[in-house]
Amino acid sequence: MKKSLMLVLALTASAAALQVQADGDANAGSSKATVCFACHGPSGNSMVATYPKLAGQNASYIAEQLGDFKAGKRQNPIMQPQAQKLSDQDIQDLAAYFASQTVATGEAAAGQVKQGESLYRNGNAASSVPACEACHSPDGAGNAAMKVPALGGQHAAYVVAQLQNYANGSRSTDPNKMMETIASRLTPAEMQAVASYIEGLHRAQ
Repeated sequence: MKKSLMLVLALTASAAALQVQADGDANAGSSKATVCFACHGPSGNSMVATYPKLAGQNASYIAEQLGDFKAGKRQNPIMQPQAQKLSDQDIQDLAAYFASQTVATGEAAAGQVKQGESLYRNGNAASSVPACEACHSPDGAGNAAMKVPALGGQHAAYVVAQLQNYANGSRSTDPNKMMETIASRLTPAEMQAVASYIEGLHRAQ
């Protein structure tokens, strides 16, 4: 019974993700995205490390986050007013546009690669931190069906900020508080190391 329920949930999530992608029009999204370019860049590769790269991000995840900003579930003084102006179709079109772009991978800090890779690949058993790749995939592509974000190539500074927000509870929209729990178990040094490794992680395009 439990396995059957899990299968139904997985299929439902997959169908929902495919619906978002099917309803989104990347061409329409390219014109609607003009207002996004100032922070996120024309191709979704932001030049400011505190603003996330959206290029190549899973459409299902972008749509979900825009919906959360619009509903006030996720707090940000810049994004909330912008999202409130968007219709459901606008959200899907923007998600499709940014998902169709190619992320520009950064470079990991040499001194943090070893620790960062170990955390990403293996986690930390001593502090009950699971491997990041278990959900976000080995190449950082995430899981579109489950609305798990792609991480490969993301700015390290942005990743650290989000981990800190999860750890202190100021970001709390993740299912079952999974990221809040994981982030709270990471030390500041571990956050920096895994974020740096993620920035240099090449995603399959």
